[in-house]
Amino acid sequence: MPTIRRKELGDFLIAHRQKCPPAAFGFPAGTRRRTTGLRREEAAQLAGISPTWYAWIEQGRDINVSSDALDRLATALRMDRTQRAYLFELAGRLDTRPAPPEQALPVSLFEQLLADMHTPAYVLGRLWDVLAFNPQAAQLFTGWLDQPGPHNLLDYVFLNPSARELVEDWEARARRLVAEFRADRRSHLDDPALEEFVSRLAAASGSFAEYWRRHDVLERQGGVRGFHHPQHGHLSYQQLTFRLVDHDEFKLVVLTRAG
Repeated sequence: MPTIRRKELGDFLIAHRQKCPPAAFGFPAGTRRRTTGLRREEAAQLAGISPTWYAWIEQGRDINVSSDALDRLATALRMDRTQRAYLFELAGRLDTRPAPPEQALPVSLFEQLLADMHTPAYVLGRLWDVLAFNPQAAQLFTGWLDQPGPHNLLDYVFLNPSARELVEDWEARARRLVAEFRADRRSHLDDPALEEFVSRLAAASGSFAEYWRRHDVLERQGGVRGFHHPQHGHLSYQQLTFRLVDHDEFKLVVLTRAG
């Protein structure tokens, strides 16, 4: 970890610790405290780690801080979602138990957003279920979104025969989608719902099973997407994907005409 990050991590923990009222954490406030918040020893005790080792973190020493230790610190010091994410980012560690969104977003909100768009757009959930889409998306993805749901992007690409006809360069797109999906779910690979979804799809599609076994990972990116539409012929769109702040399990996918 670079020196500046170690120092920032230590300073962040000091500042956060000093904002923690001792009484709220089960310690007597007293009148002889030299700090307004928790002592180092108290923070270490709450997190179940060595006081000396905790002191080294705050001092910016060159030590290895595990994800488990960060998890215990964030939980013990009652960090909110943003503070927890910042802690892990400073330490350069992946949070294997990220805090859930503070409130759920209703599907009606997505539907209202998409209704104001005049180009194909849809919203994906954590397993790439399509939570909402507009009429333009239904017109483009004929044989899928114009049919009764539920709708899932990977189910469509690998299990719906019309996908191979509609999606230009289907094999390359399908292979990339699996790599993007694996990267998107990298923090939740032990999620039972994900395991069940992958097992079901792998059993139903040899292509998906093959691509999943490759362990390729790619970030979901934009770019030109071609389609062979049964009514409108060849169509070309520029794809843009947006994540929602504090709700990164949702992705807004927008397709604008290219060329």
